[in-house]
Amino acid sequence: MLTFLIRRFTSMIFVVALISVLGFILIELPPGSALDTKIAQMRQSGGEISQEQINALEDLYGLRDPIHVKYTKWITRAVTGDFGQSFTMDMPVAALIWSRLAFSIGLAVFALIISWGISIPLGVYSATHRHTIPDYVIQVLQFLGVAIPQFLFALVLLVFSASVLNQEVGTLFSREFQNAPWSVAKLLDFLSHVWIPVVVLIAGGTASLTRIMRANLLDVLGQQYVQTARSKGLHETRVIWRHAVRNALHPLVMALGTTLPTLISGEVVISIVLNLPTTGPLYIRALIQKDMYLGVTFLLMLSLLLIIGNLLADLLLAWVDPRVRLDES
Repeated sequence: MLTFLIRRFTSMIFVVALISVLGFILIELPPGSALDTKIAQMRQSGGEISQEQINALEDLYGLRDPIHVKYTKWITRAVTGDFGQSFTMDMPVAALIWSRLAFSIGLAVFALIISWGISIPLGVYSATHRHTIPDYVIQVLQFLGVAIPQFLFALVLLVFSASVLNQEVGTLFSREFQNAPWSVAKLLDFLSHVWIPVVVLIAGGTASLTRIMRANLLDVLGQQYVQTARSKGLHETRVIWRHAVRNALHPLVMALGTTLPTLISGEVVISIVLNLPTTGPLYIRALIQKDMYLGVTFLLMLSLLLIIGNLLADLLLAWVDPRVRLDES
């Protein structure tokens, strides 16, 4: 186990470093810079800026430096927790990200837990009750959950919430709780608004995971060791949950490594549609406006989530299946 963790952490450092280099280069490749966008906005608002001021800003942000010099300066500060200054928002990148990242990850993790809690029992029931009306209903819901785009589902719930429930949309709090300190009333108000992104994320994840669980369990139920367990007189519930389900979970566990970044990516679209104060809209804005330090830091965070997710998937797979030996993988 210790050898496995050391090897994985070593490879993690190398992968993160490589992604930071590639991300930095890709964001820097298109012509122009965030300073050009900022200057254009100032001029559109009626402000004037001289060439001397532009040169001073370029020197301040190091925009005249070669790309390898920019990266070296940024990565040197980044290892200490200083990810630079946002060009377009004039704030430290770390402050911008941490103020939104907690809600984004919390939303994604909560949706992931609920999706697993729903999809596994549904997949098991559908596989063990094939060609019944409940099985057909579950399959139809699966196809709908996979086929309907998340942004469209979010818009439908948005209209339903505004027209039927008479709720304020496009915010996480009602007006009277916007700047109020946290209390039971504010928490209840938050829950009454946050259900839309939660339901959208859960719907898509549950549909795909249920399909995987059903297909895997149908394959496992035809294996010889399941038939042997039945021939020994074991109760069907024990055969299903003790022997079949445990082996059918393997693909779900391995998919865990990509599920969390996928949920974060899905949260980007949902947050833009619902106007939520999460990392998604900020990330898209950073890419559009070429806010280099903000964009590459977001990319680094998503990469870390993917790597950590894969590590957790390997550890969980070793716990689910004793045949897996981490020191040999």
